[in-house]
Amino acid sequence: METASHKSIDTGIENKGAESNKGLMKMSLAALGIVFGDISTSPIYAIRECFHGEYGIAPTHGNILGVLSLIFWSLVMIVGLKYLIFVFRADNKGEGGVIALTALIRGENQPSSAVIPKFGIVALGLFAACLLYGDGMITPAISVLSAVEGIGIVTSVFQPYVVPITIGILCGLFLMQRNGTAMVGGLFGPVIMVWLTFLAITGTAQLVQAPQILMALFPWHAVKFLLVNKIHGFLVLGAVFLVVTGTEALYADMGHFGKRPIRMTWFAAVFPALVLNYFGQGALLLVTPEAAGHPFYSMVPSWAIWPTVLLATLATIIASQAVISGAFSLTRQAIQLGYLPRLRVQHTSAAQIGQVYIAPVNWMLMFSTMALVIGFQSSSKLAAAYGVAVTSTMLITTTLYFVLARRRWQWPFLWAASLAGLFFLVDLPFFMANISKVLHGAWFPLVIGAAIFYIMQTWSKGRRILAEQLQKIMPPVHRFIVDLSNQSPTKISTPAIFLSGTPNLVPVALVKNLKHNKVIHNQIILLHFRTEDVPRVPNLEKIKTQKLGSGFYRVTAHYGFMEDFKMDTVLTLAQEKGLDLDVESTTFYIGREKLVLGGKPNMHRWRASMFIFMARNAAGVESYFDLPADQSIEIGVQLEI
Repeated sequence: METASHKSIDTGIENKGAESNKGLMKMSLAALGIVFGDISTSPIYAIRECFHGEYGIAPTHGNILGVLSLIFWSLVMIVGLKYLIFVFRADNKGEGGVIALTALIRGENQPSSAVIPKFGIVALGLFAACLLYGDGMITPAISVLSAVEGIGIVTSVFQPYVVPITIGILCGLFLMQRNGTAMVGGLFGPVIMVWLTFLAITGTAQLVQAPQILMALFPWHAVKFLLVNKIHGFLVLGAVFLVVTGTEALYADMGHFGKRPIRMTWFAAVFPALVLNYFGQGALLLVTPEAAGHPFYSMVPSWAIWPTVLLATLATIIASQAVISGAFSLTRQAIQLGYLPRLRVQHTSAAQIGQVYIAPVNWMLMFSTMALVIGFQSSSKLAAAYGVAVTSTMLITTTLYFVLARRRWQWPFLWAASLAGLFFLVDLPFFMANISKVLHGAWFPLVIGAAIFYIMQTWSKGRRILAEQLQKIMPPVHRFIVDLSNQSPTKISTPAIFLSGTPNLVPVALVKNLKHNKVIHNQIILLHFRTEDVPRVPNLEKIKTQKLGSGFYRVTAHYGFMEDFKMDTVLTLAQEKGLDLDVESTTFYIGREKLVLGGKPNMHRWRASMFIFMARNAAGVESYFDLPADQSIEIGVQLEI
């Protein structure tokens, strides 16, 4: 899964530490546990699904060489070439991921004759982000379940307990989210390093028994496999694709670790270990085809099964943690960009700003993941539902990359189209192979993604309608100041801050307070928070102040989509900009809209009802913007939606 913020590393530490080998190694080890957890656990089930899954093919000599060749070149073309070499160039102020990429394109000035309009680009990127929620539900389920299934290999007595044990592990994983993972996060890198070492050793041990498997390095074995097996061979691509699930995490986590540590870790450690293990499993099948039922566990002697199951379970828990944290980060970004209602974001680490917890998202993932385990019962059946969300996201990433190359980098059409065409040539067959599994469970991530996308679009549209309604009762600021000079309201000596959704219009709270209470503060600050299409805004550029006259001031706070709004930070920076403000005596005014369903709603009635429900259950403005509760006053207004 995309997007997003799993474990933040201070940018300054990265810039200084990356200059030294010690700093680079530290960053690379940290990246191992967070970035590569998902892709490094695929050997547990990927080869098995190729030869023993829903569309498994007979483990003949030619088929084994063909599948191994497809796996090797998929890792080279998708992970190495597409993402690490080319897509990594598309960073938004150092941040990666489909949301950051979409925001980067959205912020560009585009010609009116553009083939894909801006709203289409935003919708495409947003849908790709929504698909990652479905991936975030399936990854913990298939990863942990496939690891625990190793218990059943020891003895059939444990077979009935595989699902309950998996449920117990997943339940514990989600329950610990509230307390954060900072304490155990330091173990992620070392555990994955041990895991990769184990993969390399077990793979090499089998490889020396049948070194002829190395012939699979030549790509014509992949081509021959597809030509000989035709439709069946094409469908096996859906299982082959399991080896690159988790690739989006490399791009999404670029901002936390930097390009160089991720690239170095992949080429120096992860890629060799994965190739050795996959080829080791292939070598095992050349000698013992009947081991196709579980080639990963068949590579280790019987006495080592229990330690292997334990190590595999730890590795899959780490892989699951990455996508869970990514879902939290993705949700926070969507809230900041205005696609979801305000939700309470709890920071679980004082040192690592990316460690956040969002309760509704956690419980949604928890119950969905456990329902998947109970419903599918085995990792082999779950594998049929896995992949379609990731392939769809990869196709969208290729499309957005092409648009970015043309519009921002001004690449010649031939260059941009040729590179995008190469990526599409690789992505499309995998997408088609995975979409063929819709009736076997692949519908699930598509339905989840579509549902969340519809919710986000409903919220975005509802906010636009709400803004239009509010503008009818909010006068322009300059006209309001002129009209105020003709009145004689009671003056209050203490300052007041009114939160403003539209900087050029007077907030409803101010209009209503003057109308009903006939009072006005001597010093009035109209505070507007604006989310920019960049991850973070430097403090020197965050605050802009403007003196409007008659005691009125406009303060605009510019925040990135990966930042949290902090009132104390805003006020401190505003004072540094010259705003004379006594914070202790300041009153904060908040406008509260009471929404009702109109006789002729501005969108479908049930969709309007959904928006009203979300608005009523959104987190309060005072907690979201970190306002002092004992200095805040809410003034309400009723609006029809």
